[in-house]
Amino acid sequence: MNELNLDKLKMQTPNKTNENIENILKLFPNVSTEIDGKKAIDFDLLRQILSEDIVEGDEERYRLDWPGKKASLLKANTSINKTLCPCKDESVDFENTQNLYIEGDNFEVLKILSESYLNKIKMIYIDPPYNTGKDFVYKDNFTKSKDEFEDDINLRDEDGNKLFKNTDTNGRFHSDWLSMMYERLLLARDLLKDDGVIFISIDDNEVHNLRKICDEVLGDKNFVAQIIVDGTPKNDPYVVSTSHEYCLVYIKDFEEVKKAKYGISNPIYQSLVDIYQENENDFGTIEKHLKQFYKENNLISGNIANYKYADKNGVYRIGPIDDPQNSGPKDNRINLKTGNFCKVPNRGWSCTIDTWNDWIKNDLIKFPDNDETIPDKKTYITGDRLDVLRSYHKIQTRKDTDYLKKLFGLNITPFSNPKPRALIEMFIKNTNDKDSIYFDFFSGSGTLAEAVINTNLSDNGNRKFILVQLQEEIKTECSTGKQKKISQAAMDFLKKEKKNNIITEIAKERIRRAGKKIKEDNKDKEGIENLDIGFRVLKTDTTNFKDVYYHPSQLGQGNLLNLESNIKEDRTDLDLLFAIMIDLGIELSLKITPQKIDNITIYSIENSELIACFENNISQAVIEEMIKQKPYQVVFKDGCFNNDNVKINTIQKLSTITTVSVI
Repeated sequence: MNELNLDKLKMQTPNKTNENIENILKLFPNVSTEIDGKKAIDFDLLRQILSEDIVEGDEERYRLDWPGKKASLLKANTSINKTLCPCKDESVDFENTQNLYIEGDNFEVLKILSESYLNKIKMIYIDPPYNTGKDFVYKDNFTKSKDEFEDDINLRDEDGNKLFKNTDTNGRFHSDWLSMMYERLLLARDLLKDDGVIFISIDDNEVHNLRKICDEVLGDKNFVAQIIVDGTPKNDPYVVSTSHEYCLVYIKDFEEVKKAKYGISNPIYQSLVDIYQENENDFGTIEKHLKQFYKENNLISGNIANYKYADKNGVYRIGPIDDPQNSGPKDNRINLKTGNFCKVPNRGWSCTIDTWNDWIKNDLIKFPDNDETIPDKKTYITGDRLDVLRSYHKIQTRKDTDYLKKLFGLNITPFSNPKPRALIEMFIKNTNDKDSIYFDFFSGSGTLAEAVINTNLSDNGNRKFILVQLQEEIKTECSTGKQKKISQAAMDFLKKEKKNNIITEIAKERIRRAGKKIKEDNKDKEGIENLDIGFRVLKTDTTNFKDVYYHPSQLGQGNLLNLESNIKEDRTDLDLLFAIMIDLGIELSLKITPQKIDNITIYSIENSELIACFENNISQAVIEEMIKQKPYQVVFKDGCFNNDNVKINTIQKLSTITTVSVI
């Protein structure tokens, strides 16, 4: 079949270890070796190649280590046989939405999405467990043998839970948390676009460790800021009442981000430009309009009120060249208006002579009529000017809890510590990108989804969201005080709505209600009918294929009859289609169009990415329609063909225009 250009889909996540080995061997082919019959790297030789001195053994170095780090790295590189199955009944506008809500272990989901969303995410926001000794973290086990580890890298505890309460009496209190975060950040990094950004909420318990692992995974040169988010003071303070948390900000590639225009658009700037341009050089009228504008918009002196003059290019601020903190050069410089030397600032000029000449060339210096006055620098402003985020934000979280109570019609919020929507909207707007993907794999109450929808409403954007949340039963027996009341409120609500007692159920309901409310509150807004408030629900599951699909050597006569199809009996066409999209690296939000041809159903993916067919005995008419659509990929179920001759002829015909695969 090779000569027919026929591919066999692997139907499992990539093996990063093998990929990394191949990449290293491209650079250093002489470090190739074999261990237990497998291609491997001679690390001693590799270390020697990368060192200018003789390498004799491990040496002390600056790095963060903890028990389980190597196993965590191995886990991040190991492939898994998992997939995502669509749930149309739980989705909103499944056929048309571009948003995804994924239920499952976020580590598994990150692996599953590793090809479909490689380098495609503009912004990641996560609010992971803070490791306070009271919250829950994912359970990982590093005591298994290598074979067991590769077969099952995501254990549940004896009660079937993937989360466990990480108390400070645990001997691996910090190590467990670090391993959990490290392996997920390793996978998340690859999903970010080169100019992408990640925001991670955290508090004092682990912020120091999180900084170190982010420096390692994302690179310390790509650290942007440690934002302080000031909110409500904690109860029972000792010595100091802590009222703030942090949000670490890292970017994928600093050089790429420099090319991107990050920042938030401020309509005030365009209003100022309009005032100046409408009144041309009538500064008396301009001043009158400015005073009224400042008053109406509560602007203060020292901020936008400093913009005094304008020309056809926009607005410029008069600000003295001398900087009171500057100790610059005190050489003589010419006042181009008078032809004499300018007055030298007491602390020297704020720029070198080269910069001075560059400013003159670009008409950025306003020279005075009087040589005894220091020149001013023009600072131009236009309507599309962007303001970047600041590193301190005061946020009132009560607004969000009150809002959620009203949204659900409850006396108490059904979520503990929901993240402020206004803060996340600010992060989204700061990317200055209206058509990208925003991702949260610790999604909790689903705030990111509503923040994306609201931001799209405000500027007619087409941003998409992907949310991931573990399916966990809501419990009250492990809770105390306020948390117990919150959990009980959530359980009572779900019971009333006849839904399963699962955290994801109430988060999905939050997004449904919020989207509906946004549309109702803005029903008169132009274009509101195009606002995407839907989401496709996908859930992690075992592979769609029987075990022998991966282990043909285990096949015996006793199970031959079971192999008429290698596909599990309970899987639908949509299950198979999404598995194929994952395997081929196709975005899972693309529109799916089913077509009936000669009583056979084929599925076409948006932009001609893929055509798939899972029925038996396809006809020539079906093949002709596939050829007509000119897809990039065609995938058949093996049973689509009457016999091998039909299969060979069909594949030969299609292979002239596209890539053909069979499952």
